[in-house]
Amino acid sequence: HGSLDFGLWVAVLLLGNGMAEAVMPMMALNHMVAKTRLSIARIQDVLALPSLPETDRDAFPIDASVHFEQVNFRYDRHASDGVLEDVSFQVPAGSVTALVGSSGAGKTTVARLIPRFWDVTAGRILIGGVDIRQMKTETLMQQVSFVFQESFLFADTLANNIRLGLPEKPMDEVIAAATAAQAHDFILALPHGYDTLAGERGQFLSGGQRQRIAIARALLHNRPILVLDEPTAFADPENEAALLAALGILMRGKTVIMIAHRLSTIRDADQILVFDRGRLSESGQHDALLAAQSRYSELWRHYEQAQNWALGSVPPSGGQAGERE
Repeated sequence: HGSLDFGLWVAVLLLGNGMAEAVMPMMALNHMVAKTRLSIARIQDVLALPSLPETDRDAFPIDASVHFEQVNFRYDRHASDGVLEDVSFQVPAGSVTALVGSSGAGKTTVARLIPRFWDVTAGRILIGGVDIRQMKTETLMQQVSFVFQESFLFADTLANNIRLGLPEKPMDEVIAAATAAQAHDFILALPHGYDTLAGERGQFLSGGQRQRIAIARALLHNRPILVLDEPTAFADPENEAALLAALGILMRGKTVIMIAHRLSTIRDADQILVFDRGRLSESGQHDALLAAQSRYSELWRHYEQAQNWALGSVPPSGGQAGERE
């Protein structure tokens, strides 16, 4: 309304700007303190978890077979509903077994019980005829490698991420593992090669590149049992081809347990285990399971429908089936 003197107006603007510059660092500090408190609470939650009991006597498996005997599992032992109920199956040494089923059927839980991320609620899991609870952690970890959908990389060099857990491995073995994992070429194209930092959780790499680093890590460890949780799930077509080539090398001569969402990738598996609501509903090879006309054939039919879907294949409201815009 013309009631404010120009000089006073300029002074207010300068004062307001100065106050903002003084307050913003305090706001940023307060935000950082809140995040730190949350991180500390999460760390304390992890440290408060009870450790799994460690056996006094170490037992060694006779081979790389895996056997589930009437396994029940609950994340909360007091919960009424179990994640797995009375699951029994045998994986012979050197064979390929695929786990299939809808989301939440228990496939990933089965895979993560093998390296003893948790203890079963009932029953037992044997590797080479030995209950995994009768092996020391170091012995058990020498039997199993795993590559999950989301590969975790540390904020370290690519070379150190590949040799994770084996710091004594020489550089030539690291390079050989990366080459077999189809990762050597893209690593050399990076500014510092194998000394390039992966970033927190591998943020400087694409999903397919992170997976190939994880496969190189598994190759370097060269353990007899390999657990795969659909490692190509988030890869683009070019990266998927490289990942499949790397997985083919990684799987040679190993006992493989693979969680599969793309059913076409497991048609030639030695056995397919079909899970439904925490129970093992079917087992067998692809052709026999299709002929049984049960849960697996239903999953296969849905998979084929999804593969044949294309943009415009669903008619708009009021349109005719098969019509395209």
